[in-house]
Amino acid sequence: MIFGHITHSNFAHFHPVIQQALHYLKTTDLGALATGQYTIDDLFVVQVIDMSTKPVDENSPEVHRNKIDIQYLHSGKEKIGISTDTGRNRVAGEYIPARDIQFYETSENEFFITMVPGSFAMFFPEDVHRPACIDGEPTAIRKIVVKIELNQLI
Repeated sequence: MIFGHITHSNFAHFHPVIQQALHYLKTTDLGALATGQYTIDDLFVVQVIDMSTKPVDENSPEVHRNKIDIQYLHSGKEKIGISTDTGRNRVAGEYIPARDIQFYETSENEFFITMVPGSFAMFFPEDVHRPACIDGEPTAIRKIVVKIELNQLI
């Protein structure tokens, strides 16, 4: 997992595809985009999501097996639960290949980071994450999720 702020990060040490994704987040008018999904230069998919944060126990921890998730908070405030996938979390249903997602009921040794506008968190297949958790009270958020196929990084 990598955590940072879009205005205070040096992208030069990242893989070129990740650099392009972060550059897209930094230079695009994300407030003007309609909610939905966009493919950018056949390199990554951008999901624009408007939602409200919820209590921790109403959000399921998740992992992705074949993609990197870059979660970027455009507006609002949220907490994201994070832990390493130890293989000991209780699974909540089947892996969904079309969405490259596995939900868990639990997340062993979970801790939380606070996302504010401009924050990004990059999750790899070994990173369990529980996004969109309230920080104090439910809040409307706009988040942008960039999905990068692992094979793009070869």
